[in-house]
Amino acid sequence: MGSVRKASAWLGLVEDSDDERYYDDDDYAEAAQGSVSGPGDQWVTDPRVKVASESAVDQGRRIATVTPDGFRDARGIGELFREGVPVIVNLSSMDPADAKRVVDFAAGLTFGLRGSIERVATRVFLLTPADTQIVSGEPAGRSRDFFNQS
Repeated sequence: MGSVRKASAWLGLVEDSDDERYYDDDDYAEAAQGSVSGPGDQWVTDPRVKVASESAVDQGRRIATVTPDGFRDARGIGELFREGVPVIVNLSSMDPADAKRVVDFAAGLTFGLRGSIERVATRVFLLTPADTQIVSGEPAGRSRDFFNQS
């Protein structure tokens, strides 16, 4: 499928013929056979997502680390980022095709919510909300030319 067709399908202008690669009917069938969801039920974040303790919430300092196994885990990344939590995404355990999809999703997520995305290591990315400032690891007042003095 060409890029224009993919974009049109994403916008809902044409029908996406590749729906089977995004959805696994078995997962939805199992969910439908389970208990009926009530109005108070909420989505549960994947247990592989690690969030700092509740005391950090009071101080406004929470960072989540996520190591997704596939593109389906992108929802958890989006939920955390939408709440204003900086997210470290480690894609080292994913195959390259799914990892690229997650990075594309994260880039769109950060653009849409006016945040930023930064690569911190090979296949590791930091997503920061708009109200978060990233401080470099270099101490203040230290010159890069310290060793090059005459």
